[in-house]
Amino acid sequence: MAQFFIDRPVFAWVIAILITLGGALAIRELPAEAYPDVAPPQVQIAATYPGADADTVERTVVQVIEQQLTGIDNLMYFSASASNGGGTVTLVFESGTDPDIAAVQTQNRVALAEPRLPSEVRVQGLRVSKVNSGFLMAVSLRSKDNTVSSDVLNNIVAAQVLDPISRIPGVGQTEQFGAEYSMRIWLNPDKLRSFRMSAADVVERVRGQNVQFATGALGEQPSVPGQQVVAPVASEGQFQSIEEFENVILRTDPNGTSVRLKDVARVELGLSSYNFDVRLDGQPVGGFGVLLSPGANALDVAKAVEARMNDLQSSFPPGVEWFLPFDATIFIDSAIHEVIVTLVIAVVLVFIVMLVFLQSFRATLIPTLVVPVALMGAFMGMYLFGFSINQLTLFGMVLAIGIVVDDAIVVIESVERIMREEHLDPKEATRKAMTQITSPIIAISVVLAAVFIPSALQSGSVGMIYQQFAMTIAISMLFSAFLALSLTPALCATMLRPEHMKENAVFRYFNRGYDKTQASYLRAVKFSLRHQGFWLAGFAVLLLAGGIIFMKVPGSFVPEEDQGFAIGMVMMPPGTSQPRTR
Repeated sequence: MAQFFIDRPVFAWVIAILITLGGALAIRELPAEAYPDVAPPQVQIAATYPGADADTVERTVVQVIEQQLTGIDNLMYFSASASNGGGTVTLVFESGTDPDIAAVQTQNRVALAEPRLPSEVRVQGLRVSKVNSGFLMAVSLRSKDNTVSSDVLNNIVAAQVLDPISRIPGVGQTEQFGAEYSMRIWLNPDKLRSFRMSAADVVERVRGQNVQFATGALGEQPSVPGQQVVAPVASEGQFQSIEEFENVILRTDPNGTSVRLKDVARVELGLSSYNFDVRLDGQPVGGFGVLLSPGANALDVAKAVEARMNDLQSSFPPGVEWFLPFDATIFIDSAIHEVIVTLVIAVVLVFIVMLVFLQSFRATLIPTLVVPVALMGAFMGMYLFGFSINQLTLFGMVLAIGIVVDDAIVVIESVERIMREEHLDPKEATRKAMTQITSPIIAISVVLAAVFIPSALQSGSVGMIYQQFAMTIAISMLFSAFLALSLTPALCATMLRPEHMKENAVFRYFNRGYDKTQASYLRAVKFSLRHQGFWLAGFAVLLLAGGIIFMKVPGSFVPEEDQGFAIGMVMMPPGTSQPRTR
């Protein structure tokens, strides 16, 4: 193969350019995140039961759903929580499970539980959604002059913001830290008792009269002969104002008197739930959290959310503005930026080291051209395997630079040696060198593949971590071997020249220092060969010390990193009121 590309260097360049373009296109499509999805896939079931306490939700909703969560493929465990007005059940699946299939199977099991749930829960609906653990960002609304209440801000969030944000590609779920407006009916128990009525009677009357009917039309077929006009019939639908609710008739007596809702209750427009009190620096705000859908690009989703909020800003009341109290992408962007800087520094250092040792700008330029092509090929492989741009894959590329450079340097040094010893022109020297080193390059690639690829075959969360790291190195290495047999020989045959760069003061100083270091090393080797027992004893001491240190070093799943925020929680006794908690 190398001989083919030596005779056709343009073709080698075309392949290298295509690999570079493919990698550039893959970068645009690859999701970006701090770490790959180590956590197992999760599916959440959310139920709303207005007015019910936590115990009622647990007995009538959560337990009923839990009884049907059997027979779902790859389900490891599930957890549930119940609170006043609703509950959630979170299912955790084995790593590698398709989240879409898991959500569909969960939805099918929930459908079996729906007939046994209270009618209020069925009316509100059960939400089954794929979720990621942890919020991508939190978005809040506030009043600049503190004249807009938290209730109004939360209603703006529910009515104008949540739906547009939920439709952004990559947004898995939005969770509001508050509630929207609803019609609140506050019953007076003394007046109910005086009219000999119960709360259930009031609820039944309100539901019976607050309905929407399909009334049809006049003049539709079959109609009388000669009918010319069809007129739709419009009827009053569901109540829209406080006065309409207040005039709901609860009871009519034989003497013609009636009892209306306003006679036994106070009707007002309030929040559907008072479980949240969201504040920032003591100022009431309204807000919601954004959860990322599995496999989405965190940075792109965050930018899309910010752009959509900027578009919605014009529809907010005067004095209301949005802001980000929490944004996880700051850490993600910073972490990826640091690794990219390290990658650039590594390339620069490799170039300097090669220039110092090879002492030929042309020879140094060849591996410098090969490195970015191999890395772009790695991006193509990441896209094909469904990986993401994260700290592990980028760190794998940093380590792969050494492997990529090694293959190119082996080819260059072999060609230069033949040119120097046998006085052949670059093209003929490259031909002869490739006949000698093609097999070693292939053997090195196979050996390294045997080291890294098995690491990517581990299962579970550990396998998810090692998979992207190991496969990124393996893909870079395979592209490096291919380029060492195609692009590198073509560059050697066309770019190398018999003469080297003139030895300047820097190179002379380096060569003298290197010669002294080499002489010292050879003396140390000769000494160690004469005193083998001493060095073997030292080696045993190092092994023992390493084992002891290994036992003492603390272990963890992944290293902890400071993401720039701390969370404090205060737990009050059960039944504590919201003003007391505040």
